[in-house]
Amino acid sequence: MNPLLAKLQPYPFERLRALTRDITPNPAFKPISLGLGEPKHPTPALVTQAITDNLKGLASYPATAGEPALRTAIAQWITRRYGVSVDDTCQVLPVNGSREALFALAQTVIDPTRMVSGERSATVVCPNPFYQIYEGAAILAGARIEFVNSDPARQFASDWDSVPDATWARTQLLYVCSPGNPTGAVMPLAEWKRLFELSDRHGFVIASDECYSEIYFRDEPPLGSLEAAVHLGRSDFRRLVAFTSLSKRSNVPGMRSGFVAGDAEIMKQFLLYRTYHGSAMSPTVQRASIAAWNDEVHVVANRDRYREKFAQVTPLLATVLDVSLPDAGFYLWADISRVAPDGDDVAFARGLLAQYNVAVLPGSLLARDVAGVNPGAGRIRLALVSELDDCLEAARRIVAHAKSLRSA
Repeated sequence: MNPLLAKLQPYPFERLRALTRDITPNPAFKPISLGLGEPKHPTPALVTQAITDNLKGLASYPATAGEPALRTAIAQWITRRYGVSVDDTCQVLPVNGSREALFALAQTVIDPTRMVSGERSATVVCPNPFYQIYEGAAILAGARIEFVNSDPARQFASDWDSVPDATWARTQLLYVCSPGNPTGAVMPLAEWKRLFELSDRHGFVIASDECYSEIYFRDEPPLGSLEAAVHLGRSDFRRLVAFTSLSKRSNVPGMRSGFVAGDAEIMKQFLLYRTYHGSAMSPTVQRASIAAWNDEVHVVANRDRYREKFAQVTPLLATVLDVSLPDAGFYLWADISRVAPDGDDVAFARGLLAQYNVAVLPGSLLARDVAGVNPGAGRIRLALVSELDDCLEAARRIVAHAKSLRSA
């Protein structure tokens, strides 16, 4: 067996199941889960209709590069959304959801044999807390991973200045997530400028995970990496790859459809890897994806539903927890210290499940200890993906649980 597999850590939900296996939830309450970030809003009819109308595509082998019509639809969406022009013949590739592509890119760009100061030291840098695919991708590509803690005092911005030059010199790939999971923070242009300067100096690739970009609460949509690059005079997108998915935007997580876009030379090598990896998208899914990328009406309606939930749930929870409206995404990143001074987010989640049958994800499971600090500790991630009534009911139960802890 590949010995690197032994270095992989259990996924957060697997760890949570193990930590709550001994709990029998209170049967007086209907179970409600705010743990898994799986969209629950209805799939748009235009997508299901496109699938039904194109079932004949199941009889054909797909091309890994995707149909020209899909690449064109993606490129046109990028232009409408970000005001950026991309070449759909060499700067865009469809992928089977952003998750598999985030993993596969590391296998494409990492050279585990590269020597720095006489040592093999391929390094991947990523924010902390983080989406665990980044870590697994780095490990299985033969690289070491370095985590950069977020700073709540600076709206959860990653402390890139804390990374030594020696680490940047070894870095081959940097993962960023904007809007962030779990914090919902959006990276501003100044932060992109800093990262692009570091990439130019040290030669690493930036993988920008933007799967939450279409669920936002401000008047202005989140800044994207390709957009930031053009603003900063980098229209060739050198050493930059952006990842976007239909899962959250269009409520089709089971369709596994997204795209990557950016540096044409990286796209060329990524296509080569993917051709051997066998990761072509079904022609039927491609046609449904075209329908989704070409329509914004369902996206606006979807965003409005999230805005309504967050507008009602956030102030309710804020009566007992330190929590505020994020920039974007469908998570609340709540600090429990007001009711749990010891910051034991796992104990909070266990008690909430046992007494009120509500599942949430402890923040410490989404991060790693760095210099003795786990930046997720003392927080819980709440995925407001269910219908409004369930989210409100879950919030009421969380308030009740918090008050019981405060009076204990």
